[in-house]
Amino acid sequence: MKPEEVDGILAATLEDHHLSRGEKHALEELLRSDEVRPEELAFFRHRAFALAREQLPSHDARLVLDWLEGVNKILVPPTPKAPSRAEVHFSPGPDCLEAIKQRLAEASRCVDICVFTITDDRVATAILAAHRRGVKLRVVTDDDKAHDKGSDVFELADAGIEVRVDQSEHHMHHKFAVFDRSIVVTGSYNWTRSAAQSNAENILVSDDGRLVAPYQRVFDEMWASLAPR
Repeated sequence: MKPEEVDGILAATLEDHHLSRGEKHALEELLRSDEVRPEELAFFRHRAFALAREQLPSHDARLVLDWLEGVNKILVPPTPKAPSRAEVHFSPGPDCLEAIKQRLAEASRCVDICVFTITDDRVATAILAAHRRGVKLRVVTDDDKAHDKGSDVFELADAGIEVRVDQSEHHMHHKFAVFDRSIVVTGSYNWTRSAAQSNAENILVSDDGRLVAPYQRVFDEMWASLAPR
């Protein structure tokens, strides 16, 4: 957006020294549609103050300042919400397993699981418990690993949980899950006993939307591309 366009838009809202609800909405939509960068917002704020200074000598200062306050509320970039959950867990040992079980126990609406293999009965038990509580579960896993000895995948499917397997000659090697579309658990950790007892593995748990959203998008795209079992 060119500087003269910015001045024209701001000046139009200043004509009656009142930022109406419609003008506020139009300005917000314009800024969103142009994906304005923080440095551009700073420039827009600079122009708003310049226009206000021009108006102050000859107009009601209170009205001009009220307009300036309203405009700047729109032009101040939102402060990113700090994640309230940011955890890292490591194995061998119970930490990764317990973190996954805790997320499953706390889930209230839905859980989307995308893992290479599930053979740890303790995890399967927690998944089934969530299912019995009415939590909507979806599971994506590797087609080859689903048939491994000890795999819990078809037990989950037989219990009524939606399960889909990849249809590629290559492995579906992801290890992540999204809980209530707001918390992601991801890392190297397979949901197996050997991962808990023997392997050097890790998981990250976060409710940072910048991390959750891409995982949820990938899961939804993968789910849509796979036929039901």
